[in-house]
Amino acid sequence: MPSSSPSPFRGLPPVVWTIFAGTIVNRLGYLVTPFLVFFLASRGVTGTDTSYVLGALGAGNLIGPAVGGILADRIGRRPTMLIGLIGAAAAQGALFLAPGVWTMAAASLLISTAGSTVSPAAYALLADAVDSERRQRAYALFGWGVNIGTAVAGVLGGYLAAHGYWLLFAVDAGSMLLYAGVVVTRLKEPTRAKAPKTADRETKDGIGYGVVLRDRLALLLLPLFGIQLFVYSLTEVALPLAVRDSGLSPAVYGAMAAVNAVLVVGLQPFATARLAKLPQLAVQSAGSVLIAAGVALTGLADGIAGYTVSVVVWSLGEVVVAGIAAGVVANLAPAHARGRYQGAFSWTWGVARFAALTVGVAAYTTLGPAALWWTALAAGSAAAAGTLALAPRVSRRTTHDLAA
Repeated sequence: MPSSSPSPFRGLPPVVWTIFAGTIVNRLGYLVTPFLVFFLASRGVTGTDTSYVLGALGAGNLIGPAVGGILADRIGRRPTMLIGLIGAAAAQGALFLAPGVWTMAAASLLISTAGSTVSPAAYALLADAVDSERRQRAYALFGWGVNIGTAVAGVLGGYLAAHGYWLLFAVDAGSMLLYAGVVVTRLKEPTRAKAPKTADRETKDGIGYGVVLRDRLALLLLPLFGIQLFVYSLTEVALPLAVRDSGLSPAVYGAMAAVNAVLVVGLQPFATARLAKLPQLAVQSAGSVLIAAGVALTGLADGIAGYTVSVVVWSLGEVVVAGIAAGVVANLAPAHARGRYQGAFSWTWGVARFAALTVGVAAYTTLGPAALWWTALAAGSAAAAGTLALAPRVSRRTTHDLAA
């Protein structure tokens, strides 16, 4: 690894850097989804029909993580990643060629289902590769790769869309296949741990999510993470509505996205270096409060300056929490069930985004923007407090597992 690498990421094994590089390549092709509404309009799909396609896209994010977590533990990390990447690439072609609304919805469902099976397997592979003390840094590096790729894709997507939507689909599918090539040539399947041979444990664990559902600490922690992720997802869903309702142009929202990208890409390595040695759930809680406060500040903004302040605040929160939640979940997971624990975490993320798209937008349009912003502040702060309250139990659990 080059000596110029950001200090918090030094010492991470090659497999982590390979996944980081593959993630950047994959996210460079994250082009179709942000421009899907415009593509559908170009094919004459508008109004209610658009909601069917977008709803199918959101539903896939609820199916894929659950399937991916089971497959990662059952057939392996690499095969699961390949199934997801190749399946999503094929679905991109199916969506572009789909002749009607329902075939478009089916292709969108397949895109998000296949694509979201990749994360649980990749997260489990990262957990396999590093010890508990370095997992937060590994997941922060993964998230950094996502942000780098997404930032570049935002610029690239606008250029390609102006020259033909087929270019978006071609680059999206090509990037997935390129990442699949990286998985085949550069990643090795780790030896998977087996369930303990003792008595009931092996029988009860099986291949499903019973192992997660019987973990009371995980069942307390995951919903709290879910609320925090829901509040963060409002920055993608409700912020554009607020900018529009302020009479500002779509270019302003694009500028806000650029502010977020610059801050996260520029600050995350330094923030990780400073915060990695602090109690992680305390850092997670503080960052979540920042995100909630930044989202609430959106309700006070009525111009570019106000929106910029709000974006800066929640972006700083995003930088602070990077990698922590996934790392905590990985540390709670038994070695033989890491895929399913990461599947449960990714499913929580999918539920949060789906809720933001549905409940969040409905609250904004029916109850009014103010109700949504202040509810987000209260919910995000309460979830952060609940997370902090669980910190001693998480610490005792992980310390006990390390000793064992």
